[in-house]
Amino acid sequence: MRFARTIAGMVLLALGVPALLAGAGLWFAAGHADPDGGFGARFEPVRTPARVVLVTDVDALLRTDLPVARTGQARLHLTARDDHGPVFLGLAPADEVRRWLADVPHSTVRRVAVTRGPLPVDLDPATAGDGVAVPLAQPFWVREGIGSLEWSPAELGGRSLSLVVMRVDGADGLDLRMRGELRAGWFPGLAWALLTGGTLLVVLAVVVLLRPLRPLRPREVVFVVEPDQVPVLAGRLGVTSLSGLGRQPGPASRPERHLVAVGSGAHGRTRAAIAPPPGRCPDDQD
Repeated sequence: MRFARTIAGMVLLALGVPALLAGAGLWFAAGHADPDGGFGARFEPVRTPARVVLVTDVDALLRTDLPVARTGQARLHLTARDDHGPVFLGLAPADEVRRWLADVPHSTVRRVAVTRGPLPVDLDPATAGDGVAVPLAQPFWVREGIGSLEWSPAELGGRSLSLVVMRVDGADGLDLRMRGELRAGWFPGLAWALLTGGTLLVVLAVVVLLRPLRPLRPREVVFVVEPDQVPVLAGRLGVTSLSGLGRQPGPASRPERHLVAVGSGAHGRTRAAIAPPPGRCPDDQD
């Protein structure tokens, strides 16, 4: 029983402590949210001589660098502009974008590091080419906007979509200033749920581990003896009669032991009370 309770308490602790720490972390992060509940961050300036900045697979990038954006009804909001004003942002199937930009110079985003302060963006060198692309004339955009773009990664999950950032007229040379914002309405609720559940699990684990076991009931021992051995048992227990078996005499009032002869054997002989049990009488062998 004690072993089973110990295992159960350790399992509850193993579940409760991580939940409590995760809830505390989410609650701490929620304290840094914007007034509207979103989490915003600026990107480091992105400069390239190419015409297009391309994210080949948006879902794969989020899975690696910002997996929380792919859960529930979280929404991403991007804003971008350069020295000439707001720029075009669009989401489209990756294979369509690849064919469209085959001869157009473009720089591919390798990764975006999520850190404190401005988010660094790693770019591959611009590809060679002399093609021209005008984004507004293309029919394959799933989401598009001028200066800003918003979408839910969970709604578009499972699709290979590319993100295209470029000037509206398709001119080369980009000096982008971008900002991203993540809005997740479930964030405070999840933090509260983890804090509450983790606390309950830890308290329950402490109760299971520290609650004393129920004391065992004393066992009753019954001695069965032959009638002629009762005086012997009484003498060894320090009593003179059967009525004294339930009493515990003290040192000063310990009764005097008396040995009495019991029974009578054959030919009128008597047997001592503490003598060993009689064997066969010699007379019986004749």
